[in-house]
Amino acid sequence: MKRLLSEIFQIALGILLASIGLKMFLLPNGFLDGGATGIAILLSELFNFDISYFLLLVSIPFLILAWFSLSKRIFFKSVLSIIALAIMIHFENFEAITDDKLLIAIFGGLFLGAGIGLTIKNGAVLDGSEILGIFINDRLGISIGKVILLFNAILFAATALLLSIEIAMYSILTFIVTAKIIDLMIEGFEDYVGLMIVSEKTDDINNALINVVGTGTTIYIGSGGYGKRGIQTKKDIIHTVINRIDIRRTYNTIDAIDAKAFIIEFDVNTIKGGIYTKFLSKEGLKKISKKKTVKK
Repeated sequence: MKRLLSEIFQIALGILLASIGLKMFLLPNGFLDGGATGIAILLSELFNFDISYFLLLVSIPFLILAWFSLSKRIFFKSVLSIIALAIMIHFENFEAITDDKLLIAIFGGLFLGAGIGLTIKNGAVLDGSEILGIFINDRLGISIGKVILLFNAILFAATALLLSIEIAMYSILTFIVTAKIIDLMIEGFEDYVGLMIVSEKTDDINNALINVVGTGTTIYIGSGGYGKRGIQTKKDIIHTVINRIDIRRTYNTIDAIDAKAFIIEFDVNTIKGGIYTKFLSKEGLKKISKKKTVKK
C-alpha cells in the first residue's frame, strides 16, 4: 500500500511538471515536443482548438497498442495519467513567464522531460511514441530508439512545412532537452562504466581496485586467445563497475601496476546489488570529502 501511494504521488507530481512545461513555456509560443504530445500541439496550432482534446484523441491509437504490448497494470495507469494530464492542461491558467525562445525551448523541455521521466519511472506512460517503439520492436525487431527517432523526424519535418522552419528547429532543441532529462530521471544522475581488464598482474590490479578504488570485482577465467604478446594461455580476467567520477583514478591505479594492461570500457545502464560507489549519497559524499582531505 505504501509503495502504491508513493507511485501515485510521484505520477501526480510528474503530471504537474509536464503540464507546467506545456502551459508556461511550449504552448503559449507554439513550440512542439516529440511524440504524441508534439502531434497534439501541432494539431492545436493548425486548428486553433484546445490541446487537451487533441492529446486524448492522439493518445487513443497508442493506448490500443499498449493494450497488446504492455502489462494491463501499466496500461490502466497510463490511461489515467494521460486523462489527468489533459484535465490539468485544460483547467490550468499558468501564464507564460518569458518570451525568450531559447529559454522556452530549454525550460519547456526540462519540465516536460522531468514529468514524463518521473511518470515512466513509476510505471505509466504520458507519451505514446515509446509505446509505438515497443510495439514495433516486438514485431519487427527494429530498435525502440530508431522508431522514436524516425517518428519525430517525420513530425518535425511536418512542423517545418506546416508552421515554420524556425519553430521546427526550436522544437528539435526542446525534444533533445526532454529526451536527456527523461534519461536522467529514469537512470538517475549517477553514471557508471564497466571495465574488463586483461593483465599479467591480475592479482595486484584486483587488490588495488578493491582497496584503493573501493569497488567490487569479478574474476573470469579466459581459456586462451591471441593478442599483442602472441598466443595467450589460460589467464584470469577482471570485470568491475565503477562510477565515472572514479574513471581517471582507476586508470592511473592500473597503469601504475601494469601500463600494458588490456582494458575494455563500456557503458552500464542499470546496477542492482554489488559493491560500487554512489557519489550522490551520504557514503559517497564522505568518500569525496576524504579524497579532498588526502589531497590537501
